Amino acid sequence: MAISGINLQKYLDRINFEGVPVANLKCLQALVTQHVRTIPFENATSFLGSPVNIELSSIEAKLIEQKRGGYCYEHNALLGAALRQMGFKVTDLAARVLWQMPIGHQAAQSHMILMVELEGSRFLIDVGFGSNTLTAPLNIDSSDRQSTPHGVYRFTLIDDDYLLEVTTDSGWQPMYSFDLKPKTHGDYKIGNWYCSTHPESRFVKHLIVARSFPEGRHTLFNRQLSYQPLLGSKSVVMLADFDELRATLLDVFGIKVPAGREIDQKLGRIFELDGIAERVI
Repeated sequence: MAISGINLQKYLDRINFEGVPVANLKCLQALVTQHVRTIPFENATSFLGSPVNIELSSIEAKLIEQKRGGYCYEHNALLGAALRQMGFKVTDLAARVLWQMPIGHQAAQSHMILMVELEGSRFLIDVGFGSNTLTAPLNIDSSDRQSTPHGVYRFTLIDDDYLLEVTTDSGWQPMYSFDLKPKTHGDYKIGNWYCSTHPESRFVKHLIVARSFPEGRHTLFNRQLSYQPLLGSKSVVMLADFDELRATLLDVFGIKVPAGREIDQKLGRIFELDGIAERVI
């Protein structure tokens, strides 16, 4: 993807980055850490019935100026633009999501990810994968276990595809697979249109929010709020009503959802859904 500019200083201010950005691994790690701690993953736009605009200017306005969050096409596009302006070599890629999918599931390449080539290595960067968002760069060319603040991962090369897995209480679980063929903005527009508008898309049917913190990760799936500390057991609570939902979005995730009767009615659907699905992304 060609270099498109953002207001880099405003981005650095948004993620509370301190210091002078330089194109090295230490800085890359710091940028990823600050990004995932300050900009939440969220799909309120598509859940509330509007398509997601992934033009860079719209992403910048939403995630920086309005202090909202977004999903993969927004998060990784914004970070990718910032990294390019800092002098990093970035390649836009796409992955097939396998997380909590049945064996044999034929997934489309609907998830945006980034590859950064740096200091003789290739790193996977993904700040937009919900409850399993990567909180550190991963070395694509290593088959060893790679620890991050919020999880342990590994790559397996299968023909021309890389399989990314994460450790869970049930052992290794696949997150997604990807190849190293660069993608264009046009490629992403197709996947984004499906994810943000198709009636069967999970991002249309459910409200999904996540944010990483130094001590753990909060995730919201409809009205199910969970917290996974770095050490210890996961806790889950059910939000009781609409007011608690709005308060949680603001106080836990830093998201101020626009006001309005129509928006309130759509958010209220959450408390009319039968049951809470276990799958969260």
